[in-house]
Amino acid sequence: MLYPKMTSSRMVFDLSGVWEFKLLDEEGTEREAAGNRLQGSIPMPVPSSYNDIYPGKDFADHVGDMVYQRTFVVMEEMKRQRLVLRFGSVTHEAEVYLNGKYLGAHKGGFLPFSFEISNDVMLGENLLTVYVNNIVDYSTLPCGRVVEETFPDGSKHRMNLPNFDFYNYTGIMRPVWLYTTPSVYIEDIEVFGKMDGKFSWKIETNENESIAKGGNETIEVAVRVLDENGRCVYEGKGIKGEGKITDAHLWSPQSPYLYQLEVCVKSPDGVCDEYRETFGFREISIKNCKMLLNGDVVYLKGFGKHEEGGTRGRGTDLVLMNRDLGLLKWIGANSFRTSHYPNSEEMMQLCDRMGILVIDEAPAVGLNTGFTATGLLGGDPNGTWKVLDTAEHHKEVMKELVKRDKNHPCVIAWSVANEPASQEEGAKEYFEPLVKVVKERDIQQRPVTIVTYNGSTPETCKVAELCDFLMLNRYRGWYDTEGNLEGAKTILKAELEGFHKRYPKKPIMLGEYGADTITGLHDLNGRLFTEEYQMAFMKAYGEVFDSLSYIMGEHVWVFADFATAENVKRVDGNKKGIFTRDRRPKMAAYFLKERWGNPKNPHGNI
Repeated sequence: MLYPKMTSSRMVFDLSGVWEFKLLDEEGTEREAAGNRLQGSIPMPVPSSYNDIYPGKDFADHVGDMVYQRTFVVMEEMKRQRLVLRFGSVTHEAEVYLNGKYLGAHKGGFLPFSFEISNDVMLGENLLTVYVNNIVDYSTLPCGRVVEETFPDGSKHRMNLPNFDFYNYTGIMRPVWLYTTPSVYIEDIEVFGKMDGKFSWKIETNENESIAKGGNETIEVAVRVLDENGRCVYEGKGIKGEGKITDAHLWSPQSPYLYQLEVCVKSPDGVCDEYRETFGFREISIKNCKMLLNGDVVYLKGFGKHEEGGTRGRGTDLVLMNRDLGLLKWIGANSFRTSHYPNSEEMMQLCDRMGILVIDEAPAVGLNTGFTATGLLGGDPNGTWKVLDTAEHHKEVMKELVKRDKNHPCVIAWSVANEPASQEEGAKEYFEPLVKVVKERDIQQRPVTIVTYNGSTPETCKVAELCDFLMLNRYRGWYDTEGNLEGAKTILKAELEGFHKRYPKKPIMLGEYGADTITGLHDLNGRLFTEEYQMAFMKAYGEVFDSLSYIMGEHVWVFADFATAENVKRVDGNKKGIFTRDRRPKMAAYFLKERWGNPKNPHGNI
């Protein structure tokens, strides 16, 4: 799906701003009122998570439906072209109405969707109404459960308990756009630049079927490759093809050089559409238990990272994005994982420009009925793959994710899920088709992984064989062996050696490791929750990594403190951040900056 861009043939209109908003008390609220102005509404900024905008626990933790509404004006010039309404994301389900007419729905809170509205809009003012549902259950990604408690006086309390350790921020969280295209238009572009300067392209238009039947005499498709100065370095024709650029500048964290593939589609009657897609020349591979970028070993150093901050929640915030990537550069990191959901398109574009390597993760967290990070859920520890009803939805999410992010040079790997019940019977059968669909749809054949937790051991893990590299989350020295870092090192090293013995050709990296740390809490003995303990924790794990040649990377949990569901195991959220929630460094930040900037590290290109 192409990102909305103004071109010589396209107009783009941003519908961000203050919308009308209302929480709905009952499930299944009638939609007949979608063509009427909301009564009793309040202002709500879009994009944003709705939860923290107004005070009130009942407001923030509302379970079920809500409705957004705004008007927009369509001019005659817009009406003469094809008109598309596009949402960056709505969490977790959306039903969209225009002037009271149902346009469609979308399930999945972290990926874009759109509707052609050419025949539905009116000249002048139009009324857009979006019903949003924020429930997570055993059919959604991420997973959760709705429960209702009944108290002795007969009162009831309905809760949506997340099966994951981050706050269930919801709403219209990413930008909403209107854009125009001509009647003959470009639907999608796929481009892959290799390290030898060769590249391939494939263009989807609404006339592809006609082109296939009649040849290129019916529709002309011209492509040009432009360098960073806008100079044309290649010209070609056709809806698909291959070319080569002499002395191509390769994309890397040290030099994130970007090209643009300019596509121009022209019909016999002179209708033209133009679009420019950004890409880079670079290749990712795995060899000898190492990850290679453009043929050179790259050691991943960075974080699991939430897309989250105060007030806006998970709403798109360009200032915060730039700030975070600046801090990544400052600390010497080269990568992060989009834990535990796809980040916004704007973040991916920034990573392309700034040379940040990204492990792109699906919103598949909580796929484990016997485990929750919050400790608030129970369930059958052996029944996950009998109970969950996510398989088909998960497959569609993986297709949408690859389709959205396929051209980004920053994306170096795909993560299909985080901490599923990968030790249970049925895990392999669940994940094998998902890994297959990713590999079938990614022409770059980037590595694929499934991030596992400590309940999935070298002896019991049933999905490791599906992965191109192993990504493990481990908290030895925190959730067990707490306070005993020497013992934690011994256990951690034995686990890593066990996985390597079972899969000697697969590199391993830590996807999460960390310790909750209260900013400003100090102790000469380095007790739990102190900044001294967090720094010692990082040092201990680094010593283990440096002793094993098959470790390909280290991602600390977590980049910054973040909000979680309210529970007795979390005081004001998760405090494992190397930075505070408002992005102030803890002591461990300076340790990691020194470690990651040390040219003498045994991993070489660290």
